[in-house]
Formats: sequence, structure tokens, C-alpha cells
Amino acid sequence: MTTTIAFLGLGAMGSRMAANLQAAGYALRVYNRDRAKARPFAEKGAQACDTPAAAVQGASYVVSMVADDVTTRALMLGADGAVAAATAGTIIIDSSTNTPAMAREVAQAAAARRVQYLDAPVSGSLAQAQGKELVFMVGGDPVAFERAQPLLSAMGRMAKHMGAAGTGATLKLINNMLSGTATAAIAEAVMIAEAAGLDRAATLEVLGEGAAGSRLMKTRMPKMFGRDFAPQFQLQLMEKDLRYFLLLAQELDRPVPVAALVRSQFQAARRGDLGKLDSSALYLQAAGEKPKS
Repeated sequence: MTTTIAFLGLGAMGSRMAANLQAAGYALRVYNRDRAKARPFAEKGAQACDTPAAAVQGASYVVSMVADDVTTRALMLGADGAVAAATAGTIIIDSSTNTPAMAREVAQAAAARRVQYLDAPVSGSLAQAQGKELVFMVGGDPVAFERAQPLLSAMGRMAKHMGAAGTGATLKLINNMLSGTATAAIAEAVMIAEAAGLDRAATLEVLGEGAAGSRLMKTRMPKMFGRDFAPQFQLQLMEKDLRYFLLLAQELDRPVPVAALVRSQFQAARRGDLGKLDSSALYLQAAGEKPKS
């Protein structure tokens, strides 16, 4: 019997993840606020639903991929939310980047209905989502985590159980704080390299082989040099994740001055109408440039 999955959120990342599940042979029931994004899945046999509650009916698993706590609350706990409509034994895999507090709140509401909630955000952007190369960091019940392995394997290359509810969300915020901080440093490096007249290709090659070399450098630096800010991961989402990280640090009573500075840079860039561009567009904020029209 084919396993049925409710997939909530068919944006840039979610649509690719859902497509991989559909290609793996799962039966999909899909929901997205913009109904047009559900049409390609319906054309391949998925059932498009009008509400999250309708989508989860008859589904053994629910996968969610939305932008923030506000949307997660509406999808999971709203009047037509997934948690209240899910039957006992359903496993919810929430790959949204939420605060740990939000993850714990949904997990508690789900447990009251004997539904398992896994906070399972991902590392990776569009290319990794497309190529089933995502890395899942997962908080929640370990038995539910094991049961979810086939789905996680259909969407990614690695899934790590981190602990209780909220631990996946915690690690994701740490991951994105590091990514945002590195992006800010790369923006300053590119600005100085250009001002000094260094050869772009040689600069990228040498720095990529040095101690600071990373996948992030090899993807962000060419975008900055080429002023190509087509979104792989929107700047406004990175700014949101840094804001969530600062909230977490405040809850834990830990000073994070570097993250606070980086968040202020991303905030200024978002307020400067760069939010829908790639996070590497932070370069424009640092260099005082305007995006190409």
C-alpha cells in the first residue's frame, strides 16, 4: 500500500522536496497558500487541498516547509491546522526554520493528540533540495525519527537526531548564524579585493584553498564578484534567522556580540529593499552599491 504524505508549503525549497517525495513513489496531498503552486503536483497525481487540515486527512506523515514561526503557528495550530486534524500515530516532519520555543509548543500540542512532531530543519539551499543533498537536523522522539528515515532519505543525504523537541531548531539557528557571519566577512573580502585591483578568478582560487575556504565561499564569492544576486536563499530569511538566533541567545543569557552586529547589517540591507535578493546581496549594503535594475 502506498504511503500518503501531506506536504505543506510549496515554495522554492518545499516544491523541490515535495517533487523528490513524489518521484520516490509517495502519494501526496499538498497545500500551499498560493494555490497555483500546487497545480504542477496535481497534474502528476497529487491531491491539492484547500486547508492544512484537509491535507493531513488520511496521511501517515506530514512534511512542512514554510518561512517562520507565524506561518508555522497558522499551519500547525490554527483553526484549520494540521495538528488538530491529524490522527493518532501521524508523524509531522517540520523542516521550517522556527524558533526552538515554537518547535516545543507544537510538539506539546501534537503529543496531546498522540501525534509525533519532529523539528527537522535543513542545511542546504535550492541546489541541495533539488539534488536530494539536504542535511536534516532533527529534534523529537527517537522512534518517530527512525520511522521517518525513508522520507528523509528521499529528500536528503544525511539526517542526525539531535535530542528532544527544539534541538533541531536550535542547531539550525547556530548553523545559519555561522553562515550569515561568514557571508558578511566574504562581502568585506570581496570589497577590498576589488578596491585593490586583484584578479577575481585568482583571488577565489587561492582563498578557496586556504584555511577559510568553504562551500559558502565558493558559492557566495562568485555571486558577489559577478553582482548576481538571483536568490538561492533570500536575504530577508537570513535576517529573520539571525533575529531568531539572538532571541535564543537572550533566553540562554549568553552574549553574542558578533551575531548582533551581523544581524544589524542584514537588517539594514533588508530595510534597504534587498530582502528578496540572495543573502550574498549583503555585499551591496557593505559597498554602498545599488542592485542592477
